[in-house]
Amino acid sequence: MKIKNFAIFALVFFATAVNGQSISVEKIWKEYAFFGKSVQGFRSMNNGEYFSKISRINGKEVVSKHAFSNYSGDGEVLIDKADVLFNNNQIDFDDYSFNRDETKALLTTETNAIYRHSFTAVYYLFDLKTKKTEPLDEIHSPQTLAEYSPDGTKVSYIFENNIFIKDIATGKVTQVTLDGKRNEIINGTTDWVYEEEFAIIKGYAWSPDGNYIGYLSFNEKDVKEFSMTYYNELYPDLYTFKYPKAGEDNSKVTLNMYAVNSGKSELLDLGEYEYMPRFKWSPIENKLVVQTLNRHQNELKYHIIQCAEKKISSSVFYTENSETYIDIDDNLLILNDGKTILRTSEKNGYNHIYKLSFDGQLTQITTGNWDVIEFLGIDDKNTTIYYTSAENGAINKSIYKIGITGKKKTLLSEANGSSNAEFSNEMKYFIKSFSDANTPTVYTLCNNSGKELTVLENNAGLKATIEKYQFAKKEFIKFKGHSEELNGWMIKPLNFDSSKKYPVYINIYGGPGSNMVSNEWGGVNLAYHQLLAQNGYIVVSVDPRGTMYRGEKFKKSTYLELGKLETEDFIAVGKELQSYDYVDASRIGIMGWSYGGFMTSLAMTKGADVFKMGIAVAPVTNWRYYDNIYTERFMRTPAENENGYDDNSPINHVSKLKGNYLLIHGSGDDNVHYQNTMEMINALVAADKQFDLFIYPNKNHGIYGGNTRNHLFKMMFDYTLKNL
Repeated sequence: MKIKNFAIFALVFFATAVNGQSISVEKIWKEYAFFGKSVQGFRSMNNGEYFSKISRINGKEVVSKHAFSNYSGDGEVLIDKADVLFNNNQIDFDDYSFNRDETKALLTTETNAIYRHSFTAVYYLFDLKTKKTEPLDEIHSPQTLAEYSPDGTKVSYIFENNIFIKDIATGKVTQVTLDGKRNEIINGTTDWVYEEEFAIIKGYAWSPDGNYIGYLSFNEKDVKEFSMTYYNELYPDLYTFKYPKAGEDNSKVTLNMYAVNSGKSELLDLGEYEYMPRFKWSPIENKLVVQTLNRHQNELKYHIIQCAEKKISSSVFYTENSETYIDIDDNLLILNDGKTILRTSEKNGYNHIYKLSFDGQLTQITTGNWDVIEFLGIDDKNTTIYYTSAENGAINKSIYKIGITGKKKTLLSEANGSSNAEFSNEMKYFIKSFSDANTPTVYTLCNNSGKELTVLENNAGLKATIEKYQFAKKEFIKFKGHSEELNGWMIKPLNFDSSKKYPVYINIYGGPGSNMVSNEWGGVNLAYHQLLAQNGYIVVSVDPRGTMYRGEKFKKSTYLELGKLETEDFIAVGKELQSYDYVDASRIGIMGWSYGGFMTSLAMTKGADVFKMGIAVAPVTNWRYYDNIYTERFMRTPAENENGYDDNSPINHVSKLKGNYLLIHGSGDDNVHYQNTMEMINALVAADKQFDLFIYPNKNHGIYGGNTRNHLFKMMFDYTLKNL
């Protein structure tokens, strides 16, 4: 069998790569030949004219200070790592943060990941003037989420689900909460499902005057536990954590206000709600804006908490409702006037920026049949808002500024392609990253009018590499879809001949919130697709109904029936490709990861007559097995929507499978549990369907570490050569 595979490989490969260097999985995932350079470590300092970063100056590793106006200079040394000593031992830190006046630093060491975003670390306090280094807390260690109080005299942190405060001058440590306990009570940070689905791990915040700390408490006693086995020892380890699946109980989340001077906490009554996804202090007053959300995630309330001497009051100042669901994002900004916020909403059919005052008055700022993607910030002094949008089509991302009155909108980047911006404080400068589908990322320093001041990284080395390996051009195309036109892209073999017939490899995701078809550099995934193209495959991707940046109606069309419309679209695209003169209609394959694995599994069953091969990595196979915040946002509960869950579960369609189907999963996946693949296996066996399977022991949803990615992609490549 190996000799046969090699013969196929050699014949196809010779025809496509004879005039250029050959790509291989090893060059991508072992030699990292196609990894680009980036600009990392940029951290704006207070006045917006300077930034700091970890760098090397005169052979020493330091934290240095640089002027944006002289970006390429060596800069001033703020912290020499050789000076960071405790008990005559050098402390090797990997991150840092300053207090407000930038005279002290909090150093992060011994960082260990918990889940996707959360981590523990051992923190040290460092005085930039005296060079004194001391542990944050040797008794309550390791900690997480440590930060300075606004006046820099204290540091707050979390240890074992409790909040602590250390007075820097006296060394006194105050324990704010006492009831924290693993898998029962969480204070000041969040549970697994908030971290994963609301992207929030920090559950506390100081008031601007430093007199109060608002913090979340999670009572997760009623949340059911999920256990995973790790194969590390003679007797495998069992890891158990709280994971609320669709329809199951959530943590009961409350907001509390701790008064630093009195040492007392007050539980705040916010009425009825299920989730509290965001809260944020005004930058100048003791006013806290809090969002609450019902279980169906279609009623979002804005509360204002006002902390005055001896009195804390709360009220709801705005409510938004939706017939489907309301997305939670970080597009929440409180203005310095102390009475207004900026937010985004899809209430008029597209995602736009609104000004919302604390008296409930709402004013729309951006308008048009296109979506705002992200707030970048506001220049309060000049009342100018900066944001990215898909105004030039769902595949493009551009940077704009606009006056708070909705006038003087200005494009600050290329109209086409993908541009991102990271602004300095005071919105004086930004580092722009720009790429398009066929151009690696270029990083430039710009002023706030968009003028490019300095090229920081042009990735010339990567550009030379892709020329040497003769990357084929990625082209954007339109597919008819099942009922609406869809965005797609295609990569053809370099020596493409329209008189010949080619197999097609379709790479998909298809779920809410993550488009595959974007006019940006594809990184190592693009390199893998170029490898397939070099070996005679046409590579395609498409965004079905339910994906982003085409307005609310398009995105939310899949409500209550995840998988149905998307599968119809993928099957329609497969059939359209079969009609192309240069496509071998009998050799169309499909591959996807996570939601894409769910889609691949449905395509291979519901679309069995179209797709010859499918590779499903870490797939959801029944939405009953996934977490409730994500699943219920789109599907409501299983009790409310039984048919929606069952009609589009791949498990219930396995009898239709005809082609070659490969299931891949990491046994340590805390996100899409290995259970999904186990249940799919049970269904396939019961239906007497043959399939292929590979499990990566202890690997999480990303399936990486050591040689893992190299092994994974080599296996998928070999499987494609053999079966497509």
